[in-house]
Amino acid sequence: MLEKIHLCILREIADKGSLTAAADSLHLTQSALSHSIKKLEQLANVSLWVKDGRNIKLTQAGDYLLAQANRLIPQFERMEDTLRQFAANEKGALHIGMECHPCYQWLLRIVSPFLATSPGVDIDVKQKFQFGGMAALFNYDIDLLITPDPIQKDSIQFEAVFPYEQVLIVSTQSKLSKLSKVLPNQLSDQTLLTYPVDLARLDIFQQFLLPAQCLPQKHKTLEDTDIILQMVAANRGVAALPKWLALEYAKTLPIVAIRLGQAGIHKHIHVGYRKHEQHNKHIETFIALAKQVHVTT
Repeated sequence: MLEKIHLCILREIADKGSLTAAADSLHLTQSALSHSIKKLEQLANVSLWVKDGRNIKLTQAGDYLLAQANRLIPQFERMEDTLRQFAANEKGALHIGMECHPCYQWLLRIVSPFLATSPGVDIDVKQKFQFGGMAALFNYDIDLLITPDPIQKDSIQFEAVFPYEQVLIVSTQSKLSKLSKVLPNQLSDQTLLTYPVDLARLDIFQQFLLPAQCLPQKHKTLEDTDIILQMVAANRGVAALPKWLALEYAKTLPIVAIRLGQAGIHKHIHVGYRKHEQHNKHIETFIALAKQVHVTT
């Protein structure tokens, strides 16, 4: 009953704003487009849109199908693209999902050797997911998930590829800059800068501040690593980031890295993939290269 063309029609109407433009985009006549949707409405006994003058307004059912279309059509397109690559004897693409903002700089160190050793293989990186990184992996939106916080599932394999220490980064102007380690209560008068992710995924809160029942004076979120570090360098706040990244930026910015607590917070970057694809050549190559990347930790 429900076919891909119905989803494509709804997506094109939402994107183009009219039946005529949607029909042109899909290389259909307007009557064929309308007939296709009308037949689906009759079979499902539900209306998908109503006309408001020259405008099209989706019903609740139409909005639901549009949301599904935005989720499913990219998967169809990727499957079709993969089949075309097989037909052309191309080697395909590796779709990588990132759940770790600062890991992007680490990933860049792998991309160049991967492309050099894998002719014909493209790399696509996604950092935003409609339903989260694990869902993207389950739904075949991505082939690999890079995360410091793996969730163990029977059908998913995670491999630890790179160890690092999470540290506090402060300006050389900060009163904290002379310390070798910092304690939770010493951040009670600080502005903490983090990425805009749930507190449950921020180690600085979960492994450092909250166990000690401490909070920073202010908590601000920023999306870009460079902006966060520029703010820290200007003594506008402090941030918790991997030590290797802090040392890299400390070459050009007036910042220093300080251990969090007595023992520090030690993490690993993990690469996750579907278990039945563990012998995929591209995945094996990527993980092997990931384990060879050396940076000061």
